[in-house]
Amino acid sequence: MGEESKKWVLTVTAQTPTNIAVIKYWGKRDENLILPINDSISVTLDPEHLCTTTSVAVSPSFDQDCMWLNGKEFSLAGGRYQRCLKEIRSRACDYVDEKKGIKITKKEWENLHVHIASYNNFPTAAGLASSAAGFACLVFALAKLMNVKDDLGTLSSIARQGSGSACRSLYGGFAKWIMGKNDNGSDSIAVQLADEKHWDDLVIVIAVVSSRQKETSSTTGMRETVETSMLIQHRAKEVVPKRIVEMEEAIKNRDFPSFSRLACADSNQFHAVCLDTLPPIFYMNDTIISCVEKWNRSEESPQVAYTFDAGPNAVLIARNRKAAALLLQRLLFFFPPHSDADLSSYVIGDKSILQDAGIKDMKDVAALSPPPEVSDKIPAQQYKGDVSYFICTRPGKGPVVLCDESKALLNPETGYPK
Repeated sequence: MGEESKKWVLTVTAQTPTNIAVIKYWGKRDENLILPINDSISVTLDPEHLCTTTSVAVSPSFDQDCMWLNGKEFSLAGGRYQRCLKEIRSRACDYVDEKKGIKITKKEWENLHVHIASYNNFPTAAGLASSAAGFACLVFALAKLMNVKDDLGTLSSIARQGSGSACRSLYGGFAKWIMGKNDNGSDSIAVQLADEKHWDDLVIVIAVVSSRQKETSSTTGMRETVETSMLIQHRAKEVVPKRIVEMEEAIKNRDFPSFSRLACADSNQFHAVCLDTLPPIFYMNDTIISCVEKWNRSEESPQVAYTFDAGPNAVLIARNRKAAALLLQRLLFFFPPHSDADLSSYVIGDKSILQDAGIKDMKDVAALSPPPEVSDKIPAQQYKGDVSYFICTRPGKGPVVLCDESKALLNPETGYPK
């Protein structure tokens, strides 16, 4: 191949949302293939507020596979990355771009190296499912680059081998990860239950308690739970299958009381299983749970559901915008920022929720009164600065290809980071 023929670079940029499980996945029956011991259900978050952007490039001039994560070079030596690359390459199809003079046969894809640049617009490894969005975006972008013809279900089974919950990020709205029964994992895929428009009344507020990397990784935590917890098998075999059916029905009917009851109960049980692990795993923040539970009990019907993944950050799902505004008032009362904080950087995402809550600046935060469900006999305790910031968002769409070159992370001329 002459030097002239080595000059072309082919690139694709994609954006993929993260997702939060409302019926949790915890525990694997196969560590290598990442096959879970139970089904799970998640809500996909609006990619405007929480997403991974990934650019992938291929060129005959590249001499090795390379990756950059959040601007820093990142090793692709890990088995999970290699497995995803191998699976996508094996499914690549012929590619022809006559304008650019590019022709790649199915066989040639195996010998072409790729460059990958990925960026998360939210904290990595802090319990906000960054690996889910990351691997889903990697697989989706590579599949577009290599002209893979398989459907999203097949792509979800590949993304699953990078990070289990990544399979659910290939769909918008609500998704279900079917655990499957086959030893090779071929039937362990994600499917969409409802799109993002199905239940668009919902508003999601995330309290980012800590953006630090969590002390116990999900992979290590799951392994230790399966090995030591007496409760995990009961949860997987007896409790979750019934909850899955009930949650599917609640989503289908937009039944918020049932949705809230199931999501809160499953989150609490997931963390009970973590506490039943040796050594016990601590992820959760109980102050926010207490706040939500007292409010829900004081109302005729639940206003908010809470769920915590493998990290301290609280994901709070309000039944509508009015409830979300009242929730934000309560959260800002209990967890006010430091007095010199910039409120616009403390509440990010959909800032209109702040306006609905009647809060313009720090003076309004300081003027907030204890919510009515708080007992007059016991002074309300406030935790100034304990929350780093709040993200206001909503159910969102699935992955998309970005055609705007200004959003690409790799230079289309060189295939290296901009």
